[in-house]
Amino acid sequence: MQQGDQFNQVTVDWHQPGISIDPGGLAPFAANAEDIAAFRRDGVVLLRGASTEWVETLRAGLQRNLDKPGQYAFPCESNPSGAPGRFFDSYCNWQLIPEYLDYVSHSNAASIAGQFMDSDYAQFFHEHAFMKAPGTQHATPWHQDLPYYCVDGDKTASVYVALDHADVDVAVQFVRGSHRWNRLFYPRVFEDGSAFNDDQPDARMEAVPDIDANREQYDIATWPLQPGDTIVFDFRTLHGTGDATVGSIRRAFSTRWLGDDVTYCERPGETSPPYVDHGMQHGDRMRSDWFPVLWRAN
Repeated sequence: MQQGDQFNQVTVDWHQPGISIDPGGLAPFAANAEDIAAFRRDGVVLLRGASTEWVETLRAGLQRNLDKPGQYAFPCESNPSGAPGRFFDSYCNWQLIPEYLDYVSHSNAASIAGQFMDSDYAQFFHEHAFMKAPGTQHATPWHQDLPYYCVDGDKTASVYVALDHADVDVAVQFVRGSHRWNRLFYPRVFEDGSAFNDDQPDARMEAVPDIDANREQYDIATWPLQPGDTIVFDFRTLHGTGDATVGSIRRAFSTRWLGDDVTYCERPGETSPPYVDHGMQHGDRMRSDWFPVLWRAN
């Protein structure tokens, strides 16, 4: 996610009509009640090893993205100019990168999301891939995901798969319970932490509090991660990383899921992803031909 005349760097059309997914091909996941309760309470839960079998596939897909970023949708270089390392992310490539489509079509991510959201169904929104190269010292600023998006609702889930080992000092961190604050914070540019869209005020939003200066006031969750470890978190849960030097490559792949109360939200400024020409009005259900429903409760 980068800064510029537009927040999203548009390269190619993400939407490829004619691609469909058979929900019958998706793997199930047996969520346990304790983990579900933790997700509802904290807005985040760690599932050790839940996606181990997909690590190599997703690494291969992300490498395609890294090798030729301009051939895929919304490539972002978020490391400040002249800073060591590299901080790359890109999103909405699940129809363009075959390994991503394989994961969305056959993994247990939809089953995980549907159960943790306590939803009648899980609707796929998009994917988001990340890479921090060795030597990178740039923090991912504290943010919520929901304010970036053209959706609103309580039943949401990101299913984040670690693709490499990450020590606690470079792993993603979460503020437990922040999804229940009933507060929304302006989205932030990853390159410099500045808010975007704050020049187009939204009465529902405010600036992100300074978490790092007041860490003792917050219940912060973070874990050392191994490849295949999976974190499920609510779109409203504050999260970010510190600025410790990344010692070895840190890659991750996240899929975003919508539950049965989520609707289209017309926001005052640009959203990310910047979906256009979709024909939806504020309050409409998200169209299922663009955002397929891949899991239903029994």
